[in-house]
Amino acid sequence: MRRGIGATALVAALALAATACGGSDGDDNGSSGKIEGTVTFWDTSNDGEKATYQKIAEDFEKKHPKVDVKYVHVNFGDANQKFKNAAGGNSGAPDVMRTEVAWVADFARLGYLAPLDGTPALDQESDYLKTAAGSTRYKGKTYAVPQVTDTLGLFYNKRLLKKAGVKVPTSFAGLKKDARKIKDKTGATALYLRGDDPYWFLPYLYGEGGDLLDAKAKKVTVDQKPGVKAFATMKDLVDSKAAVTDSSDGQENGIKAFQEGKVAMIIDGPWDIALAREGEEFKGGKKDNLGVAPVPAGSKAQGSPQGGWNLSVYAGTKRMRAAQEFAKYMSSASVQARTTESLSLLPTRKSVYERSAVRDNEMVEFFRPAVKKAVQRPWIAEGNSLFEPIRVGVDGVLAGGKSPSAAAGKTGDEFRKLLKGYK
Repeated sequence: MRRGIGATALVAALALAATACGGSDGDDNGSSGKIEGTVTFWDTSNDGEKATYQKIAEDFEKKHPKVDVKYVHVNFGDANQKFKNAAGGNSGAPDVMRTEVAWVADFARLGYLAPLDGTPALDQESDYLKTAAGSTRYKGKTYAVPQVTDTLGLFYNKRLLKKAGVKVPTSFAGLKKDARKIKDKTGATALYLRGDDPYWFLPYLYGEGGDLLDAKAKKVTVDQKPGVKAFATMKDLVDSKAAVTDSSDGQENGIKAFQEGKVAMIIDGPWDIALAREGEEFKGGKKDNLGVAPVPAGSKAQGSPQGGWNLSVYAGTKRMRAAQEFAKYMSSASVQARTTESLSLLPTRKSVYERSAVRDNEMVEFFRPAVKKAVQRPWIAEGNSLFEPIRVGVDGVLAGGKSPSAAAGKTGDEFRKLLKGYK
């Protein structure tokens, strides 16, 4: 990402072009241990984060003058399949990729990721949070380094709730109860409900005491009573007009509605704090108008999924040592502290939480205990593929007239097709 080529590297077309091929300009397989050459980095961060990550990648070049980082921003929704296409076709795969936690086991199973045990990439391994490190392993080997951990919280507009005379809801039932008052007093809808992304189904499921499956018993559980109730709760919030939703573009539509004060609340994660504060309701001197609270509880419990991002190295890279050093740098304590201070993202290193600038960050203050209570997802190779049946089920309930029980049943049936040997 040398000056002069950085801007063009952002063009989406380059993400797919053969010129973005990992290690395309050399034949070093890592045996020489040289930290040099071109390292292609696919960054899957959102619009509010990517400028920071691009600058951090540029700074790596200053530390290693013989390395040229080719920065490519790839939309999160497209990144998984694009990487599989590139790695599977042995053409165009990045040397290093910012990989969602649920992708690691899948990519490793396919042979697309390089094991990192005993390499420079795994630096001060004991410093990583146990929950964050769990998602980097598959069948006893480490295939990524943790970069960011996260979970979901309830973002709320303090001004609107105060004007409506309501408190921050602690349950979905309470949110529904206060929705009419919020609408009457402020004109805003109470909640923007993400109906397009299956990850946002999980708090409703956990809130009913359920889970997607029992990996140890090899049993699908999403179609049991908690799953039915989770679908029903989402439907009830929309049908009662306590919430608005979309079947697509929920990321853009939801954050925009929240920024503009058209909705009083949205369930979101630390990655969108910076973006939320670009909105009229929260920018400049009004940044304190943004509040964050735990995701509301269901009828049985309160819980959000443990998420986050790792850095993986492509197994076919021709710049193995340089790629390992870049992954090490991007996961280092100094870089994690930097992204926390500028973007309020949650570190995966225990030591970073002891830094005053991080410890005193208002969003870290909330989200760190929330992450400790977050529900672990099953880190199985098929984990990411489970989300599509959920997406279909949620869309069927919210927009297709499907009953919650039918949606839960169909989701369970699809899970069993994907999970060999599961009951």
